[in-house]
Amino acid sequence: QVQLVESGGGLVQAGGSLRLSCAASGDIVSIYTMAWYRQAPGKQRELVAGISSGSSTNYADSVKGRFSISRDNAKNTVYLQMNSLKPEDTAVYYCNAFRVRWATKYDYWGQGTQVTVSS
Repeated sequence: QVQLVESGGGLVQAGGSLRLSCAASGDIVSIYTMAWYRQAPGKQRELVAGISSGSSTNYADSVKGRFSISRDNAKNTVYLQMNSLKPEDTAVYYCNAFRVRWATKYDYWGQGTQVTVSS
């Protein structure tokens, strides 16, 4: 069973930066599509950024130019660098690992880490 453990959340002032980390058990970071999602109170979970096994990245329009997703295959860790944070970035951030192999879907989630941006 794959486990994903997020860290790096916290309280930061608007305009500040945080770096989230997602440590995966097992050698999956290089072969799964890894992504960060977030969920604010009263809102649906939304995709923030993703990175494929081929290193293609995609971002939500709301974070383009401010957030950057990367991975370290040797450490089995995915990162989300968040700069120029805004109060609307406040949410619980979740790490996700996803893969479809032989018509079987593999979908794993971390427990989430809280990010709070004060104005």
